Amino acid sequence: MYEEAAIDRLPLDLLAYIFSLVTSFTVLAQANGVCKKWRKAVNQSMARRQSLSFAGWKMDDDSTSRLVHLAYNLKELDISRSRWGCHITDNGLYQIASARCVANLNSVSLWGMTAITDSGVVQLISRTSSLQHLNIGGTFITDESLFAIAERCHNLKTIGMWCCRHVTERGLLVLVNKCRKLESINLWGTRVPVDCFIALLTISPALQIKPMELLLNAQNPPPLLHAV
Repeated sequence: MYEEAAIDRLPLDLLAYIFSLVTSFTVLAQANGVCKKWRKAVNQSMARRQSLSFAGWKMDDDSTSRLVHLAYNLKELDISRSRWGCHITDNGLYQIASARCVANLNSVSLWGMTAITDSGVVQLISRTSSLQHLNIGGTFITDESLFAIAERCHNLKTIGMWCCRHVTERGLLVLVNKCRKLESINLWGTRVPVDCFIALLTISPALQIKPMELLLNAQNPPPLLHAV
């Protein structure tokens, strides 16, 4: 006579709790295919998560979007790229933007996602209303994304734009002028002039501009050289 395995006798809620402790998306994908009960438990475990990080995982648009859609209570989303990590495109951001959790996200990192453009970023940002921390460093975004962020993310406190060399003084001024809760901005590797930092500090004197050297240059510009 067949004897039911001990793990099969676990209540669905307890099984979902166990899966919520699993950090490997590969393992979760395998568990999802075991049986209908395990699939429900995996889905339930994803719904409990408040933080998801795909950094370092080899994910594509569809698989990433599918997991985000299951995470109803998600607050923090990290799809930064690493050597073996996510390869998300605008299509992935479009899919993620329709997830129920997006309106409640307070932290998003798109660091190093070189395959995304303003189109995908604007679509995602247009659905956020609670965002406080955003990292879009290492991408090819332009002022178009900054304008969207300025219009939508009024609760924004920190933003990283490391090496975003296509943003200009105009976009930054609009951003700082409209995001009045902004506390910190990372502009390392951008191509904006020192005059821009002075203008940003005029709008928001308490703004922390990183790296510190940029802030010091803005506050203490070099003396003018006079012709002899």
